[in-house]
Amino acid sequence: KDDCHKFIERMTEFQSVVDKYIAISDKLAAEVEQEKLKAIGSRNLLKSVAKDREMQQQQLQALVLEKKIELERFKIQLNALKREEAEQNDLIEQFSMQS
Repeated sequence: KDDCHKFIERMTEFQSVVDKYIAISDKLAAEVEQEKLKAIGSRNLLKSVAKDREMQQQQLQALVLEKKIELERFKIQLNALKREEAEQNDLIEQFSMQS
């Protein structure tokens, strides 16, 4: 009878240890899952930031190209205006000489 009582006592202790181990394992599993979700979130955020940066870079490159084209157009317009100014100055000079 005494042996049975000791056996039951040991089994109860063993069950208690197993229950604690399972509780600790469950807690660790939950923490691991939480960290895993954080890591996935961080990775997704990083990908999003990288895509945003790439898109912004493409937009800036398009803007630079647009401004270069605009600059070239202004240079052509400036040269045309300089020629027109020179022609008008020549005409003014000719009229001044005729008077």
